[in-house]
Amino acid sequence: MKVLITGGGGFIGSTIASRCADAGIDVVILDNLVTGRIEFAQRFPFYRGDIADEALVDTIFVEHPDIEATVHCAALIVVGDSVTSPVAYYDNNVVKALTLISSLLRNGCTRFLFSSSAAVYASDDGGCVEERSVIAPQSPYARSKAHFESMLADIVAATNLSAVSLRYFNPVGTDPELRSGLQSARPTHALGKLFEAHTTGTPFAVAGTDWPTRDGSGVRDYVHVWDLADAHIRALERFDRITADSTRTTVVNLGSGRGTTVWELVRAFEEVLGHAVVVRTSSRRPGDTAGAYASNTLAAQLLGWVPSRTLEAGIEDTARWLAVRESRLTWSTFHDAHLHGHHV
Repeated sequence: MKVLITGGGGFIGSTIASRCADAGIDVVILDNLVTGRIEFAQRFPFYRGDIADEALVDTIFVEHPDIEATVHCAALIVVGDSVTSPVAYYDNNVVKALTLISSLLRNGCTRFLFSSSAAVYASDDGGCVEERSVIAPQSPYARSKAHFESMLADIVAATNLSAVSLRYFNPVGTDPELRSGLQSARPTHALGKLFEAHTTGTPFAVAGTDWPTRDGSGVRDYVHVWDLADAHIRALERFDRITADSTRTTVVNLGSGRGTTVWELVRAFEEVLGHAVVVRTSSRRPGDTAGAYASNTLAAQLLGWVPSRTLEAGIEDTARWLAVRESRLTWSTFHDAHLHGHHV
């Protein structure tokens, strides 16, 4: 099998690419490197460009006519940024993604695996959510994911496209072999901010302490990114079977199945690292929610997938990656642009 991974130079896309390679699945990567890293993409046939560049997508399929499926990971993902720059988020996550779908249909690639988000749920109490739970996104980022899912269902109904939307919860950790990891030196999610506080000696902010949860802080479901990548392999292997019903579109949660509050995350971090973190509290941020954790029942039924790695393992693996990150991200763009005849 050969797959196209859009956004394959990013944290999750590159991890999926490595897991595919380990499983004997050939990978082609398309990434504009706005947030992705060429160091993560260059191990594979790599095309630098935008998902809305129809001529480039056509070229990819001319040169790789045996691509059987697309894993769409190319998206803007920072909730706070989406609040201040909603046009950019709707443009990239909806408009350009629709152009990509048109290109895929034109080239006869009708299996589409979509990186969606648990942010689409009405996460108002920190509880468990199923795929049929209420959809009520609270930020432009989350709404862009929900809008695209709705459009995807309409497209599937009218064309020969089949689609699986995987609603990610909160990925942590890294590829066990450290082939890639968090590409940003200043990640915006809670675990990244904890590591920043740990290394700089600055306080870690617990944003919101009045949520309706067991200790007042927000709840998140931290799923190890290698478990997440494994779910994609299973979805690709079972794709035709799980989209065989009349709708040909399926939505599946991917989380650890365990809710962790921010205070509990801090304690787990301190235990793993053996180092106390200075904490301060702050008010809720725009777009924040109380959070939720996943019911993985459908993932187990359809994909045969049960996550196996703990939050503590995710913290340990993130620490291993951050220890080598700078040495892994030292390639020059000019040098990489001329490797292996890849298109940049």
